[in-house]
Amino acid sequence: MLTLTGCRIVTPAVVLDPGWLTIAGGIIRAVGRGRPSAAGRVVDLAGGWLLPGFIDLHMHGGGGAQITTDDPAEIRRAIAFHRRHGTTRTLASLVTDRLDRMVAAVATLAAMIDAGEPGIAGIHLEGPFLNPAKRGSHHHEFLLPPDPGALRQLLAAGRGHIRVVTLAPELPGGMDLLDQVLDAGAIAAVGHTEATYVQARDAFAHGARLATHLFNAMRQFHHRDPGPAGAALANPAVTCEIINDGHHVHDDAVRIAVDAAGPDRIAFVTDATPAAGMTSGQYQLGPVPVIAEGGSVRLVDGTLAGSTLTMDEAVRHAIRVIGLPITAAARSAATTPAALLGLADHTGSLLPGKAADIVILDSDLRVREVFAEGRPIHGRLGPPED
Repeated sequence: MLTLTGCRIVTPAVVLDPGWLTIAGGIIRAVGRGRPSAAGRVVDLAGGWLLPGFIDLHMHGGGGAQITTDDPAEIRRAIAFHRRHGTTRTLASLVTDRLDRMVAAVATLAAMIDAGEPGIAGIHLEGPFLNPAKRGSHHHEFLLPPDPGALRQLLAAGRGHIRVVTLAPELPGGMDLLDQVLDAGAIAAVGHTEATYVQARDAFAHGARLATHLFNAMRQFHHRDPGPAGAALANPAVTCEIINDGHHVHDDAVRIAVDAAGPDRIAFVTDATPAAGMTSGQYQLGPVPVIAEGGSVRLVDGTLAGSTLTMDEAVRHAIRVIGLPITAAARSAATTPAALLGLADHTGSLLPGKAADIVILDSDLRVREVFAEGRPIHGRLGPPED
């Protein structure tokens, strides 16, 4: 048993300051305000912040490694990099590639998940069923029209582990493909799309529940046609991803989105590339070369192409620049994505009975320790004495 005390515990509603939290058997056993009277090992954190482990719905790589590969070792390096930055669970997100290579990458990820690979909450297909006019960094030669056969191949390779599929519903056959995604038990996401407000509204009414990186790679918001962003923000059943790095979305646009939807419908994501955590230079994002410089990642023509963001940076930016309360930032980084993925009963908040997925931040909101299901995966604290 391990009790963390002398800390500021961020629950979904309030901050317990000072607070304490007890871990045993990988589970949060108790949370309280003040000082504990607890058996076992007690560690005083001297004012550190405790947040729920971050859940990233959209991550393509990091630490020089990428997800769209059939090399398990490379995938592990990318996952491990983000776990050191507080992401205790992530959707492994594939970019568009040749279909056979995507199938091989999906099969590799599915085998890793089946084998109990830590940190992977499922697979996200960002492509290949995207609108070429809004392809962003996705390779135009490998984009496909909505193709039921191609989706069947990918779903079969995923063996039930594909959790999200991003698609452009306005393409011919797009709504039928959306039905196929839903029938497979996955979440349909609207993204990389030229859909009008009406088309996007209809896709959400039909069952799509996620907007992929809100505002980016979609028809612009206009006062006479609010587009996919307007349709997503207006629908209380839709969760909206936001890349909160100060490059992808203007800070005031983030404030407007949070005000419109609330932190329970805004999910911070990284959309991270292999350049995350690395020096400036050229990297590979699936089949596409990208250039990292000045904190952003772009194609040769200047188009934004993913990010160098980590979830702890997104949280710091939300608090220090956007001005969100730390409770709201934690919800957007953990509680909201957990709810979308159907994991809210297991993780996403610091409440008794939940998995001990915990990020400990110092007074500057820098990651100090990370626990996943009660086990330390970053930092100096040893394992709980169960």
